[in-house]
Amino acid sequence: MDSCKIKRSLFILNPVAGILPVNLILTADLQRRKRDLSTFKSLSIDESGTQIKKSFDNYDLFVAAGGDGTVRTVASQLVGTNKVLGVLPMGSGNGFAREFGFRPNIPSLLKDIKKNETISIDTIEINDLLCLNVAGIGLDSFVAHSFDKLGTRGLWSYVYVTFMNFVRLKPVRITLTLDNETISDDLFTLTIANTRQFGNNAYIAPEAKPNDGIIDIVMVRPFPKYKAPLIVLRLFRGTLNKSKYVRYIKTGKPFTITTGEKRFHIDGEPVEFSGPVSVRIKRNVLSVLKTKHNKF
Repeated sequence: MDSCKIKRSLFILNPVAGILPVNLILTADLQRRKRDLSTFKSLSIDESGTQIKKSFDNYDLFVAAGGDGTVRTVASQLVGTNKVLGVLPMGSGNGFAREFGFRPNIPSLLKDIKKNETISIDTIEINDLLCLNVAGIGLDSFVAHSFDKLGTRGLWSYVYVTFMNFVRLKPVRITLTLDNETISDDLFTLTIANTRQFGNNAYIAPEAKPNDGIIDIVMVRPFPKYKAPLIVLRLFRGTLNKSKYVRYIKTGKPFTITTGEKRFHIDGEPVEFSGPVSVRIKRNVLSVLKTKHNKF
């Protein structure tokens, strides 16, 4: 192990992220390695941002040890710089980590750090907020807002919240304005994708790539609710784009979303917007540690 390179890496740890057993095991492993690794425990977004700014010149790589929310928090400080983002996945969905081949395995991550290979990726800007993975409005945003209020985490908690929101789901009127074209439709969900999945290998945008300069827009029209199992099957098989209820649009240009619904999500984190929502892509602005499982 190249200790010089490892000491130039700072782990930003979210001690309350994701599934408790996984969190405890990985946190304990980080503690055992504290002589070789620099680790900072964060309990808030502001605290993480402040620590990264203070340590910015002392480290080359910042590792987000947590879920997609932690990853987005750390990445927001690194966009447009020469610093590198790494991930130790400890969340419930880990969409970004799964896309880039990060595993909940510290020895494997240290080997990737030693290789010191990186990949430049795009990010999406939504009303000046950073999006790494996926954002949207509709069922997935309603789930994000409900999940945020839930006292427990993990896959089954997410499944429960999704089911309860789906039972109550009604179409949302959404207007999309892009390339001098206006599209208005009643939708179950509209997703803005930089990568393929929500998390847990649920592929909402099977063709999306984080380094192609393209935003994938996924519009899911209302479908008979008894067909939900088939839609879910397509989602996990990566064949949702073959459904007659789904429309895909690809664009590299800015566009606007207008709707009366305020509840959105960005990378699984609940947000609220009032008025038109502007979306654009930013090319090659974030360096990500390349893992041996990275397919890009």
